Amino acid sequence: MPRTDEPDTRAAVVELAGVSVRYGSAKAPVTALDGVDVRIHAGEFVVLVGPSGCGKTSLLRVVAGFERPATGQARVRGALPRPGAGAGVVFQQPRLFPWRTVGGNLAFALARLGVPRSDRPGRIAGLLERVGLPGMAGRRTWELSGGQQQRVALARALAAEPELLLMDEPFAALDALTRERLQEEVRTLAGRLGTTVLFVTHSAEEAVLLGSRVLVMAAGPGRVVAELPVDLARGPGTDVSALRASPEFARLRGRLTEIMRGGSVPRPVTADSDTGRDTGGGPYAPAACCPHAAGT
Repeated sequence: MPRTDEPDTRAAVVELAGVSVRYGSAKAPVTALDGVDVRIHAGEFVVLVGPSGCGKTSLLRVVAGFERPATGQARVRGALPRPGAGAGVVFQQPRLFPWRTVGGNLAFALARLGVPRSDRPGRIAGLLERVGLPGMAGRRTWELSGGQQQRVALARALAAEPELLLMDEPFAALDALTRERLQEEVRTLAGRLGTTVLFVTHSAEEAVLLGSRVLVMAAGPGRVVAELPVDLARGPGTDVSALRASPEFARLRGRLTEIMRGGSVPRPVTADSDTGRDTGGGPYAPAACCPHAAGT
């Protein structure tokens, strides 16, 4: 990862420049985001963290094309973001078709991708195996637990093996063992396919475990206040338990937790790519998070 105090000339997959988002009436607007600048490059796994009300979901919705900025510009691969145009999205809620079976929900996604009908059963079986729901294609969605429904939603997003994957706290409703399994699966899959991921979470541990770079947001209005590169050895066959127990993982998690709790940030947060130690010189101005804001 290049040092963040040096110019980066790589083309960005996602680029936000001066993006602001406002809700409500013209007489009483609520600013969800204000002047956000973000660049995400191919293959990065970027995690957004921050308190409720800091605009994490609003930022994700801008990248997905569900929201238009009030000011500034948003680009995905150089074009205006459009829903369904090359990005898979996993929401906080599953948003499945309740009148379709599990397999029917996945078949709908595969049909839209142009997968021949004869190939769909095999693809569906593979997707369900990947998210830990083998043999459940014939189940009705309302028969599933909330966590199982979210795994179906993840399988649906993975069906296209998208170049850009947008994930809004997708594992919050899952039990600990399932969450850990899917965290590892998503990280491994993204690395194998070179997928660019933008992931929203409240968890410092999840952010450090998954991210190659963590952006910390604060509210009042929503903005990015710090950046933490995460230079941990990860790849196929990585012992995740050993990674979690490593001193460097604990150091990064502790540093991120301090920032998220509103501790003082004496300088922009970045890290030397060789040592992982804080060096200063990052692109974001320091600020404290604002935990009192409500909503997302």
